Amino acid sequence: MKNILIIGASSGIGKALALQLAKQEIRVFGTYNHTESLSTENIEFHHLNVLDEELELDFIPDELHGLVYCPGSINLKPFHRIKPEEFASDLQLQTIGAIKVIQQVLPKLKAGKGSTVLFSTVAVQQGFNFHSQVAVSKGAIEGLTRALAAELAPTVRVNCIAPSLTDTPLAEKLLNSDQKREANAERHPLKRIGTSEDIANATAFLLSEQSSWMTGQILKVDGGMSSIKA
Repeated sequence: MKNILIIGASSGIGKALALQLAKQEIRVFGTYNHTESLSTENIEFHHLNVLDEELELDFIPDELHGLVYCPGSINLKPFHRIKPEEFASDLQLQTIGAIKVIQQVLPKLKAGKGSTVLFSTVAVQQGFNFHSQVAVSKGAIEGLTRALAAELAPTVRVNCIAPSLTDTPLAEKLLNSDQKREANAERHPLKRIGTSEDIANATAFLLSEQSSWMTGQILKVDGGMSSIKA
Protein backbone atom coordinates (compact mmCIF):
# COMPACT_ATOMS: atom_id res chain seq x y z
CA MET A 1 0.00 0.00 0.00
CA LYS A 2 1.32 3.46 -0.90
CA ASN A 3 1.84 6.10 1.79
CA ILE A 4 0.95 9.71 0.91
CA LEU A 5 1.43 12.72 3.19
CA ILE A 6 -0.98 15.63 2.65
CA ILE A 7 -0.18 18.80 4.57
CA GLY A 8 -3.52 20.56 5.00
CA ALA A 9 -5.90 17.65 4.37
CA SER A 10 -8.86 18.86 6.42
CA SER A 11 -10.55 21.14 3.87
CA GLY A 12 -10.62 22.28 0.26
CA ILE A 13 -8.29 20.61 -2.20
CA GLY A 14 -6.45 18.63 0.46
CA LYS A 15 -9.67 17.10 1.76
CA ALA A 16 -10.93 16.24 -1.73
CA LEU A 17 -7.59 14.59 -2.54
CA ALA A 18 -7.48 12.63 0.73
CA LEU A 19 -10.94 11.20 0.12
CA GLN A 20 -10.08 10.30 -3.47
CA LEU A 21 -6.83 8.53 -2.56
CA ALA A 22 -8.43 6.66 0.34
CA LYS A 23 -10.95 5.14 -2.08
CA GLN A 24 -8.01 3.86 -4.13
CA GLU A 25 -6.69 1.94 -1.09
CA ILE A 26 -3.86 4.43 -0.60
CA ARG A 27 -2.81 5.15 2.97
CA VAL A 28 -3.12 8.90 3.61
CA PHE A 29 -1.39 10.74 6.44
CA GLY A 30 -3.18 14.07 6.63
CA THR A 31 -2.51 17.09 8.78
CA TYR A 32 -4.84 19.80 10.03
CA ASN A 33 -4.33 23.02 11.92
CA HIS A 34 -7.54 25.01 12.50
CA THR A 35 -10.12 22.50 11.25
CA GLU A 36 -9.92 19.40 13.43
CA SER A 37 -10.52 16.14 11.58
CA LEU A 38 -11.01 12.60 12.80
CA SER A 39 -9.18 9.66 11.28
CA THR A 40 -11.20 7.37 9.08
CA GLU A 41 -10.58 4.37 6.83
CA ASN A 42 -7.20 4.80 5.09
CA ILE A 43 -6.87 8.41 6.38
CA GLU A 44 -4.90 9.12 9.52
CA PHE A 45 -5.08 12.74 10.77
CA HIS A 46 -2.50 14.57 12.88
CA HIS A 47 -2.34 18.16 14.10
CA LEU A 48 0.41 20.28 12.57
CA ASN A 49 1.12 24.01 12.45
CA VAL A 50 3.63 24.60 9.66
CA LEU A 51 4.56 27.94 11.23
CA ASP A 52 6.07 26.18 14.25
CA GLU A 53 9.86 26.29 14.35
CA GLU A 54 10.07 22.53 14.92
CA LEU A 55 7.63 20.29 13.05
CA GLU A 56 6.43 17.04 14.61
CA LEU A 57 6.30 14.56 11.73
CA ASP A 58 7.34 11.39 13.53
CA PHE A 59 4.05 9.69 12.58
CA ILE A 60 5.19 9.19 8.99
CA PRO A 61 6.36 5.67 7.98
CA ASP A 62 9.88 5.02 6.73
CA GLU A 63 8.79 4.99 3.09
CA LEU A 64 6.79 7.89 1.69
CA HIS A 65 5.48 7.62 -1.85
CA GLY A 66 4.04 11.10 -2.16
CA LEU A 67 3.91 14.52 -0.51
CA VAL A 68 1.37 17.27 -1.17
CA TYR A 69 1.69 20.69 0.45
CA CYS A 70 -1.65 22.55 0.50
CA PRO A 71 -1.48 25.44 3.03
CA GLY A 72 -1.97 28.81 1.41
CA SER A 73 -3.59 32.22 1.60
CA ILE A 74 -5.27 34.66 -0.78
CA ASN A 75 -4.56 38.25 0.23
CA LEU A 76 -5.48 40.74 -2.48
CA LYS A 77 -4.65 44.40 -1.89
CA PRO A 78 -3.07 47.32 -3.77
CA PHE A 79 0.71 47.05 -3.59
CA HIS A 80 1.16 50.37 -1.75
CA ARG A 81 -1.02 49.12 1.11
CA ILE A 82 0.92 45.91 1.76
CA LYS A 83 3.46 46.02 4.55
CA PRO A 84 6.74 44.13 4.05
CA GLU A 85 5.90 41.90 7.00
CA GLU A 86 2.72 40.78 5.19
CA PHE A 87 4.85 39.53 2.29
CA ALA A 88 7.03 37.77 4.85
CA SER A 89 4.00 36.11 6.49
CA ASP A 90 2.84 34.66 3.18
CA LEU A 91 6.34 33.41 2.44
CA GLN A 92 6.49 31.73 5.85
CA LEU A 93 3.21 29.90 5.27
CA GLN A 94 3.39 29.03 1.59
CA THR A 95 7.10 28.72 0.85
CA ILE A 96 9.16 28.29 4.03
CA GLY A 97 6.55 25.89 5.41
CA ALA A 98 6.89 23.74 2.30
CA ILE A 99 10.68 23.87 2.54
CA LYS A 100 10.67 22.74 6.19
CA VAL A 101 8.35 19.82 5.47
CA ILE A 102 10.28 18.65 2.40
CA GLN A 103 13.63 18.84 4.18
CA GLN A 104 12.34 16.83 7.11
CA VAL A 105 10.70 14.03 5.11
CA LEU A 106 13.19 13.91 2.23
CA PRO A 107 14.93 10.70 3.38
CA LYS A 108 11.55 8.96 3.46
CA LEU A 109 10.59 10.36 0.05
CA LYS A 110 13.86 9.05 -1.34
CA ALA A 111 13.23 5.64 0.22
CA GLY A 112 9.80 5.48 -1.43
CA LYS A 113 10.90 7.16 -4.69
CA GLY A 114 8.10 9.59 -4.01
CA SER A 115 6.36 12.32 -5.95
CA THR A 116 6.01 15.81 -4.48
CA VAL A 117 3.24 18.21 -5.54
CA LEU A 118 3.23 21.91 -4.66
CA PHE A 119 0.75 24.67 -5.55
CA SER A 120 1.20 27.97 -7.33
CA THR A 121 -1.41 30.20 -8.99
CA VAL A 122 -2.28 31.40 -12.48
CA ALA A 123 -1.43 34.91 -11.22
CA VAL A 124 2.30 34.19 -11.22
CA GLN A 125 2.57 33.87 -15.00
CA GLN A 126 -0.36 36.11 -15.99
CA GLY A 127 0.02 39.10 -13.71
CA PHE A 128 -3.19 40.47 -12.16
CA ASN A 129 -4.02 43.67 -10.30
CA PHE A 130 -3.73 43.44 -6.50
CA HIS A 131 -2.03 40.00 -6.65
CA SER A 132 1.54 41.02 -5.76
CA GLN A 133 1.45 39.46 -2.30
CA VAL A 134 0.29 36.04 -3.42
CA ALA A 135 2.42 36.16 -6.59
CA VAL A 136 5.63 36.67 -4.61
CA SER A 137 5.26 33.55 -2.46
CA LYS A 138 3.81 31.40 -5.23
CA GLY A 139 6.47 32.57 -7.67
CA ALA A 140 9.01 31.31 -5.17
CA ILE A 141 7.19 27.96 -5.12
CA GLU A 142 7.55 27.67 -8.91
CA GLY A 143 11.28 28.36 -8.65
CA LEU A 144 11.60 25.84 -5.82
CA THR A 145 9.75 23.24 -7.90
CA ARG A 146 12.18 23.44 -10.80
CA ALA A 147 15.29 23.59 -8.61
CA LEU A 148 14.29 20.62 -6.48
CA ALA A 149 13.19 18.60 -9.52
CA ALA A 150 16.69 19.01 -10.95
CA GLU A 151 18.46 18.27 -7.67
CA LEU A 152 16.38 15.25 -6.64
CA ALA A 153 16.08 13.54 -10.04
CA PRO A 154 15.85 10.69 -10.77
CA THR A 155 14.77 9.49 -7.32
CA VAL A 156 12.11 12.03 -6.33
CA ARG A 157 9.81 13.83 -8.76
CA VAL A 158 8.68 17.40 -8.01
CA ASN A 159 5.84 19.12 -9.86
CA CYS A 160 3.54 22.05 -9.22
CA ILE A 161 -0.08 22.88 -10.08
CA ALA A 162 -1.04 26.46 -10.91
CA PRO A 163 -4.82 26.76 -10.58
CA SER A 164 -7.08 29.68 -11.25
CA LEU A 165 -9.77 30.62 -8.73
CA THR A 166 -11.12 27.45 -7.12
CA ASP A 167 -14.25 27.02 -5.01
CA THR A 168 -12.67 26.29 -1.63
CA PRO A 169 -13.06 27.79 1.86
CA LEU A 170 -9.88 29.79 1.16
CA ALA A 171 -11.64 31.64 -1.68
CA GLU A 172 -14.92 32.16 0.17
CA LYS A 173 -14.63 35.97 0.29
CA LEU A 174 -14.22 36.09 -3.48
CA LEU A 175 -17.25 33.86 -4.12
CA ASN A 176 -19.73 34.88 -1.43
CA SER A 177 -22.46 36.15 -3.76
CA ASP A 178 -24.12 35.01 -6.98
CA GLN A 179 -22.80 38.11 -8.71
CA LYS A 180 -19.21 37.36 -7.74
CA ARG A 181 -19.56 33.73 -8.79
CA GLU A 182 -20.99 34.66 -12.18
CA ALA A 183 -18.38 37.35 -12.83
CA ASN A 184 -15.51 35.05 -11.92
CA ALA A 185 -16.90 32.20 -14.01
CA GLU A 186 -17.16 34.49 -17.05
CA ARG A 187 -13.47 35.38 -16.81
CA HIS A 188 -12.56 31.80 -17.76
CA PRO A 189 -12.86 30.38 -21.29
CA LEU A 190 -14.63 27.32 -19.85
CA LYS A 191 -17.12 29.67 -18.12
CA ARG A 192 -17.02 28.09 -14.70
CA ILE A 193 -15.07 28.23 -11.46
CA GLY A 194 -12.78 25.35 -10.63
CA THR A 195 -13.72 22.84 -7.94
CA SER A 196 -11.61 21.12 -5.31
CA GLU A 197 -12.16 17.89 -7.23
CA ASP A 198 -10.75 19.43 -10.43
CA ILE A 199 -7.47 20.19 -8.70
CA ALA A 200 -7.48 16.96 -6.67
CA ASN A 201 -7.79 14.97 -9.92
CA ALA A 202 -4.70 16.67 -11.36
CA THR A 203 -2.81 16.16 -8.10
CA ALA A 204 -3.67 12.47 -7.97
CA PHE A 205 -2.34 12.16 -11.52
CA LEU A 206 0.97 13.76 -10.54
CA LEU A 207 1.26 11.39 -7.58
CA SER A 208 0.60 8.33 -9.72
CA GLU A 209 2.74 6.22 -12.01
CA GLN A 210 0.76 7.66 -14.94
CA SER A 211 2.93 10.79 -14.63
CA SER A 212 6.19 8.91 -14.04
CA TRP A 213 7.96 10.78 -16.89
CA MET A 214 7.06 14.22 -15.55
CA THR A 215 9.14 16.36 -13.19
CA GLY A 216 9.87 20.06 -12.84
CA GLN A 217 6.56 20.96 -14.47
CA ILE A 218 4.11 23.75 -13.66
CA LEU A 219 0.77 22.20 -14.60
CA LYS A 220 -1.85 24.83 -15.44
CA VAL A 221 -5.32 23.76 -14.32
CA ASP A 222 -7.14 27.05 -14.78
CA GLY A 223 -10.16 26.76 -17.05
CA GLY A 224 -8.06 27.90 -19.99
CA MET A 225 -7.30 31.33 -18.50
CA SER A 226 -3.53 31.21 -18.96
CA SER A 227 -3.59 29.96 -22.55
CA ILE A 228 -6.58 31.20 -24.53
CA LYS A 229 -9.09 34.01 -24.86
CA ALA A 230 -12.70 33.22 -25.65
